[in-house]
Amino acid sequence: MVKERKIIGCREVVLLKCRNYKKNFVARIDTGARTSSMDIKLATELKNNRIVKVKHIRSANGVSLRPTIEATVIIAGEEITSNFTLADRSHMKYKILIGRDILRQGKFLIDPSKPLKKAARR
Repeated sequence: MVKERKIIGCREVVLLKCRNYKKNFVARIDTGARTSSMDIKLATELKNNRIVKVKHIRSANGVSLRPTIEATVIIAGEEITSNFTLADRSHMKYKILIGRDILRQGKFLIDPSKPLKKAARR
């Protein structure tokens, strides 16, 4: 039996969970990004200072080493635990970027025309 894929848009409300922290964010869905990323100040707010590993990341700004933490997100009802690289996203509109690493786990299809819906608090 094939699992049905959930359709999500280019922006989605996600529930970020880490230890005792839960908060909704609008995340950018980026199929061009291999790994997911979050703002380093947000990671500090999560009080998750445990670095899982350090990863080489290629971006428009060149190659850099980024610390990585583990966190859980709920996207369209799918709960996914994954690693997030930390970066200074303070100058960007979205504090969380969801990359292909998470999209593959959730078996999502991306529809750019899908409007952003508000999610219920959990």
